[in-house]
Amino acid sequence: MNLEYLQSFYITVKCNSISKAAKRLHLTQPGLSIQLQNLENELGVSLLTRSNRGVKLTDEGKIIFDYAHTLLSIQGNMERDLKNIQEESPQLMIGSCKSIGEYALPCSIYTFKKLHSEVDINIELDNSTKIIEKLCDHTINIGIIQYNPEINTLDTKIITTDELLLVGNCDNTPEKISIDELKEIPLILRENNSGTRIIIEKALGDKDIYLEDLNIIYDMNSPEAIKSSIIAGNGFSFLPKLSMQKELSKDIIKQIKINDLFVPFYYYVAFRKNYEFTKYEEMFIDFITSTKKGFC
Repeated sequence: MNLEYLQSFYITVKCNSISKAAKRLHLTQPGLSIQLQNLENELGVSLLTRSNRGVKLTDEGKIIFDYAHTLLSIQGNMERDLKNIQEESPQLMIGSCKSIGEYALPCSIYTFKKLHSEVDINIELDNSTKIIEKLCDHTINIGIIQYNPEINTLDTKIITTDELLLVGNCDNTPEKISIDELKEIPLILRENNSGTRIIIEKALGDKDIYLEDLNIIYDMNSPEAIKSSIIAGNGFSFLPKLSMQKELSKDIIKQIKINDLFVPFYYYVAFRKNYEFTKYEEMFIDFITSTKKGFC
């Protein structure tokens, strides 16, 4: 398969326009149309329908688009990794969930960097589900996530333990509530498919309580934004203990215990099975899973 034609198809879909895609690819519109036609001829299927509203994927086109994303990511990573070998400064790309990537991880990265000053380290922050997707499509090679996805193509190693705490501000916040009282308080939760949300949803489900039973006032994709809302007295939330060490120690945020509900979980480092680590990737995984080093 011609990867240049595949990339042209992928960019056309992303731009939703032949003219915009041609400009981005530095091609003429007829030249791009020829590439798309050649790809369709090569695959023996129609990939796009064109209209004055843009382009629309056929059923076959949807399949090819998904594979194109993965194949082009792999190509980009191969080029990046080859470039890293040739460059004097080795590169380390890490994806991490926000609940630890914004708190404990930076300290660990700093320590690792002091030990290996020659390596350039880049960190991408997203929720655990997105980090898992990036691992699967080869966008990153190492991910730090909040739950074990149990996917056949991935391996995981435990880094450390944590627990989800129900928290509120320090004004008029009760010390303890019941499961039934939990259903009444205004809750601010992490977004759908975040690790924190998946963990609390499972823990409550084990008690036969479902999210629709709760008084969820809104979702947010930032732990810091949720903490700001809590401190302002706008509601309560479930957040990882590691992400709230400073606020808890300074009595800015207060834990509320829930009768018969304890929500422990692990952080994992995840990677693709049979992936051959570079020297520094292997050193980082050994470092981050060490009980004496790990997270600060």
